[in-house]
Amino acid sequence: MSGGWNTIESDAGVFTYLIEKLGVKDVQFEELITLEPDELKRLGKIYGVIFLFKYPTGETRSDTPKDGSFDHEAASNIFFAAQTIQNACGTQALLSVLLNKDGEVDIGKDLKEFKEFTGSFPPEFRGETLSNSDVIREVHNSFARSSPFIDETQRTATEDDDVYHFIAYTSINDTLYELDGLQPAPISHGPCTPSSFPDKIIPVLQRRIARYPATEIRFNLLACVQDQRIRARELGDAEALEEQEDKRSAWLWENALRRHNFVGFVGELMKGVTKAKLLQGEKVYEKWVEDAKGKTRKRIEDRRSKGIASDGVD
Repeated sequence: MSGGWNTIESDAGVFTYLIEKLGVKDVQFEELITLEPDELKRLGKIYGVIFLFKYPTGETRSDTPKDGSFDHEAASNIFFAAQTIQNACGTQALLSVLLNKDGEVDIGKDLKEFKEFTGSFPPEFRGETLSNSDVIREVHNSFARSSPFIDETQRTATEDDDVYHFIAYTSINDTLYELDGLQPAPISHGPCTPSSFPDKIIPVLQRRIARYPATEIRFNLLACVQDQRIRARELGDAEALEEQEDKRSAWLWENALRRHNFVGFVGELMKGVTKAKLLQGEKVYEKWVEDAKGKTRKRIEDRRSKGIASDGVD
């Protein structure tokens, strides 16, 4: 098997540049803040949505899903891959949308060849082939946040960890499908044309979220849509085009920062600050340390007075 897959963030900029690096053209992701059909419709051409949620610990497969119905026949007629490796579900979810839209979207040479190669495979073999794809894995890992403390390729989740999972929803052959690699087959949520997708998907997502306690708010929803710059040019909206270009620049900067860890930089900075304080004399240094301790104690006392737990040092 190929090397490990690192964790990537559910972030519109990460997903947009990840698919561009895979060769997909004229597609981007947009984060959705509210579950309103109009918010989806204002984005123009929509290919699907990616939903991130906390996976219930101890949940097992069932012969019937909690919502919708399994479509075992569709598993061989559309692109559906079983998830066979940890941390790959984000990329697997976006591929579940795009590889089922290759008639509408230019998915690029590498993904087209991957889809053709796995076309006759059952879901389990598709999942294994995806997990062992060096091209897709290396692009995926290039967007992982750098960490000097944890080797994400070796670490496995424990029962005490919060485990999050990505799934895809899209309209295929005028049916709304939920594509979850941890399920035995695509889940059908009934008739749905591409134009009716915004109205059909929202109730499905609302029912999904309703399974959780009202206090659970750790969800994220990304829409896979046509590059918003294309729409802005078609409408002649110079302001919207400039806004989209600025957004792309910000995404590039954020993605560049993700590739670096700053522990060495912070360490050197602290050394420099400490050296400067020492050069000012022992009394100045001691006052600096005592001031820092005082601020820490005040923060702890303030948190305690508000009933917030703290692991601070007195």
